[in-house]
Amino acid sequence: MNDIITQAVHIIQLDWVQKAFWTVLLVLATSLVSRVTSRALRHLLNQDSNPLPSSSIIINIARTTIWVVGASIVLDGIFGINANAIITTLGVGGIAISLGFQDTLSNLIGGLQVTFMGIVKPGDNIEVGAESGVVQDVSWRHTTIRDILGQTVIIPNSIISKTALVHLLPASRVVVPFAVPHAAGADGDAPTVTCDTDQIATKLGGIALAAANSVCTVVEGPRVLFSEITEFGIKGKIIFVLEDASKTSLAADAVVRAIAREI
Repeated sequence: MNDIITQAVHIIQLDWVQKAFWTVLLVLATSLVSRVTSRALRHLLNQDSNPLPSSSIIINIARTTIWVVGASIVLDGIFGINANAIITTLGVGGIAISLGFQDTLSNLIGGLQVTFMGIVKPGDNIEVGAESGVVQDVSWRHTTIRDILGQTVIIPNSIISKTALVHLLPASRVVVPFAVPHAAGADGDAPTVTCDTDQIATKLGGIALAAANSVCTVVEGPRVLFSEITEFGIKGKIIFVLEDASKTSLAADAVVRAIAREI
């Protein structure tokens, strides 16, 4: 028994065993700090009072910083390797590295620009070139949006920073055009309108509200706006905002069907 204890103590006292032990301990501690920091940042970034967007690029920068600090402690404190010397060595080959990772650096810088300048943030409805949709996330390499068909579109950050970007109206906003036909006049006279515009607006607004609420909760509207009078009738549009942007197509379909039944 004494021999086993002696051998165990001897093994523990070995230099490489102690280095391995402290390395594992520091790596676990760094991982724990990284996870706690990530969760704390997600909680803070999702608060309404937070001025910064809740993009993952901010969390990724914080995690990278923590791991770099942890690696520096391990190299310098356990293995006696000067981290500054490594950074200096990397700096010598920085030009070659930057040339090899031009696209990556361009996307990273573009992501930092659009994030910290508040140009794009999750929830924005944007149009970049031929692509449009609601921003899901901005990472260190690309921005993810979801289009009207529910497809996920990935756009490199460098393209967003260099291409004309349009902030569209909220994706939860629904616009349904309509046309109320004229009623035929008596004995072949010119067509006439059977009720005034206020009555039309009230009736169509009630129909649209009931139909849209059957699909998703309406948080704003509906507003009924008239645009023109033609020989075929009165044209206009019904505007309302839903609680869930993914239900806009279904709500518009329900409103159109309900109005068509009445007209």
